Formats: sequence, structure tokens, C-alpha cells
Amino acid sequence: MGAMTNLLVKDDTVTTPVEYTFKPVSDTPDPVWRASVAGVPLAGQPRFTLSMVDSKSGQVKISGKLEVPVMETLGASGTSAGYVAPPKVAYVTTAIFTMFADGRSTTQDRANCLKMLIGLLQGASSTTNTGVLAQTSAGNAFVNSVLPITEAYVTAIKPN
Repeated sequence: MGAMTNLLVKDDTVTTPVEYTFKPVSDTPDPVWRASVAGVPLAGQPRFTLSMVDSKSGQVKISGKLEVPVMETLGASGTSAGYVAPPKVAYVTTAIFTMFADGRSTTQDRANCLKMLIGLLQGASSTTNTGVLAQTSAGNAFVNSVLPITEAYVTAIKPN
């Protein structure tokens, strides 16, 4: 596994998706990436954490956690002196994907499981190659991927 790199992802909030750049923040103890949206305070930036834990039973627990804070909107004009308090985080929407990989599992086993679940999350239906994002990549696309998060789930090696 190579060095941590920027991760580019698009949101689903408007007709034309906005692309976010998640920049590496730290790799200790777990890799953490954070977006850097102009005009949004640090507490309001989306963040992604990847963790891996070896269990006593020989399994590896691989978890990716995405946190997307939602900022309050200003509704008041401030005090008579003109002071307006900065917005605060109203709430955080969190999504977690955890894979439990047996010590005997292969990279192909983990890649198959990951691709199938992603297909389900993308809106699998009763018609092939449908969903929010059709998953029509060639066979072994996941097992051969060198993209940091996909590779981490398939190889069970943390980026650093």
C-alpha cells in the first residue's frame, strides 16, 4: 500500500454534483481524510476514516466511516452592535461500511464481496446493469484496483 493520496468524490445534493477533495490528514492510528470546503469551518468539513483491527479469531475488521456535518443557517441579523455568531454544526450524517474478512479469505473473496455490496448500495434492481451507477466494469476490476480505499478493503492493508 502506498502513500495516502487525495480522494475525489461527488455529492448528491444538486442537479450538477459538487466534487469534494478529501485530503490526507493523518495515518496514525488510522488513516483520516478531510474535505476543505471554502468558507466552512473545520468542524463542518466532511471527513473519512479507515480502520482495520485484527481479531483474536483470525478475522480482520475493515471499517470506512464517512461523516458529513450539516451547518446551521443564520436566521438572525445579529446584535445591535452588528455581531453575528458563526454557524455551528447542526448535526452529522454518518455512514459506516464494515467488512469482516476471515484470515483464510483471499483477495478475490474480499473483492467479490466488496463489489457485490457496492452494487447493492448503488441501487441494484431486477434488470442487469441498472442502478444509480451501473457496475459494468470488467471482471477483476476490484481485485486489481490500486485505488486506495478499494485496495485497502481487498488487500486488508492500511494506506499510510
